[in-house]
Amino acid sequence: MDQNIIVREATPDDKKYADIITTEMAESAKARGTGIAKRSPEYIQMKMDEGKAVIAVTPDGTWVGFCYIEAWEHEKYVANSGLIVSPAFRKSGVAKEIKNKVFALSRKKFPDAKIFGLTTGLAVMKINSDLGYEPVTYSELTNDEEFWKGCRSCVNYEILMSKDRKNCMCTAMLYDPAEKAAEEAAKAASLVPVPVARESREFAQNSRIYERFMRLKQFVMLKGWRKKEGEGETEERKNSILSFLFFW
Repeated sequence: MDQNIIVREATPDDKKYADIITTEMAESAKARGTGIAKRSPEYIQMKMDEGKAVIAVTPDGTWVGFCYIEAWEHEKYVANSGLIVSPAFRKSGVAKEIKNKVFALSRKKFPDAKIFGLTTGLAVMKINSDLGYEPVTYSELTNDEEFWKGCRSCVNYEILMSKDRKNCMCTAMLYDPAEKAAEEAAKAASLVPVPVARESREFAQNSRIYERFMRLKQFVMLKGWRKKEGEGETEERKNSILSFLFFW
């Protein structure tokens, strides 16, 4: 990452960047042909007031990137949402630094919460995997209706609803602090290093395989959504194929 870029917790003084952040979020989603929960400048400013956001800027005050924290089900679940980097600074490594910083902030503010994410981006999946996230089914995510309402602005919302919120174009990933604590305890007790999770190892070694998986998943999802109900393979069959390809 460029050493001149400063990645830090956002403060109320950063509210001046809210308009450019929300504009870039919308433009980025449009360019990808996917969607994210739309947020207003006022919502972004609220996250800055609450100390639940991370921002990246240059020493001269140029905005570089941003991400914020949302809590669900009485802080049982936490999501690091809205990761966005200015086009001029992409592929600089700043996205990874922002994710690392917002993850650390989430752990500090919500130490017992499960941290989850939904993404179609292979790069974000790799960063999440490095942080300890693992791929999960949608059923392991929050049931909070407010979270799922945020998907309404996504171009794939109809697909999500047609799958009864059990699957969509995004891949779900989860960091469970209780599970990680158990792994650390086992490691300390046995004095034998706990093997890196299979999913994390695969992300590091087989990124091309996961890229092909994402393309296949999108193809199957769109094909299944467009077919009339009752035609072709059953929903259960398609989901089992996708799960096998992803987890194995």
